[in-house]
Amino acid sequence: MKTYDLVLVGGGIVGVSTALQLKRRNPDAAILLIEKEAFLAQHQTGHNSGVVHAGVYYQPGSLKADFCRRGAAQTIEFCREHGLPFKQIGKLLVATDAIEYERMEALEGRCSQNGIETQRLSERELTGIEPAVVGVGALLVSATGITDFKIITAKMAELFMALGGEIKCGLEVKALRERGHTVHIELAGTTITAKYLVLCGGLMADRLARNMGIDIDFQIVPFRGEYYRLSPRHNSIVKHLVYPIPDPELPFLGVHLTPTIQGFVTVGPNAVLGWKREGYGRFNFDFRDTMEMLKFSGFWTVMRENFLNGLSEFKDSVFKPGYLQRVRKYCPGLMSASDLLPYPPGIRAQAVKRDGTLVHDFLFAESDLSFHVCNAPSPAATAAMPIGEYLCEKVATRFGF
Repeated sequence: MKTYDLVLVGGGIVGVSTALQLKRRNPDAAILLIEKEAFLAQHQTGHNSGVVHAGVYYQPGSLKADFCRRGAAQTIEFCREHGLPFKQIGKLLVATDAIEYERMEALEGRCSQNGIETQRLSERELTGIEPAVVGVGALLVSATGITDFKIITAKMAELFMALGGEIKCGLEVKALRERGHTVHIELAGTTITAKYLVLCGGLMADRLARNMGIDIDFQIVPFRGEYYRLSPRHNSIVKHLVYPIPDPELPFLGVHLTPTIQGFVTVGPNAVLGWKREGYGRFNFDFRDTMEMLKFSGFWTVMRENFLNGLSEFKDSVFKPGYLQRVRKYCPGLMSASDLLPYPPGIRAQAVKRDGTLVHDFLFAESDLSFHVCNAPSPAATAAMPIGEYLCEKVATRFGF
């Protein structure tokens, strides 16, 4: 049986970016990436808004702020180098009342701390550049752009394999064991061995860590982000990304308008509790996923502290006019629920600690021969390259690889 120098688990953009950078640093090493789905980028990477974030919201000095700022620049450069689709169309953060205007000013200060250029717009200036959008003011963040992260992931995978790296899809991890100086990765019908293991499991990150015997104090709680696509007659309704001013007490950014790289406009996402970690249909339930969640004390703390907001999210999830009303607050030209066409949802892998704390920054765990990315929250797609650099340094320090 072949023993690899290093195996990575997880074929999203974080895993593939890390694999490519590890191979570039270790050209003679035997590196394998395995993915349980038939193709790469089938979960969070392939079910997001396609926004290349500038880093507006993130705590100064945090890994998110640093990774996002550097990741945006590296993503743009990667797209230019390889001729991949990208547009730097800018983002408008729109305040619709006095309270939101105060929050907007606070965000402006945070942008300054994070080294992000902004332009404050008056009501008249806002209407001048986006006639369909209304508000008492707005913050323009020109650095924000749009792309297709599945295409970027595919190009990274191509470059990785051109260097001699291996990718095997359709292989789901059943068990992980450290025996002596090797890791045994048990799959359906076969076992792969490696000197070291890096796991970028996304929605399954907690299960993979526990499978490795690591004592973790968090669990993944899935939140569905439901999107709609605007009818074709609204393909040019806005030129910029248009976001509401978020409530700082809530972990999500609110329903926004996103012109996509494919030429249409999406609306979303909301944030609805998921009862299935990989449930992309309209109605989803998984017994194991649900029972694990209900048995977890941190889940009940989150539900208790966010009950009213969760109820509102659920109501607007099943009642399309309520969902529409959220975006009509700043874009009143969207008059009919018939303007909201079906579009695939995303699932956010939200790490929650036992005490109910939502983990907002990156979270890692390790064993003697493995390193785990336990929480890679938004903007993980934007930040995939710096995350890969960070993991390379961790692997080099921890394993001498």
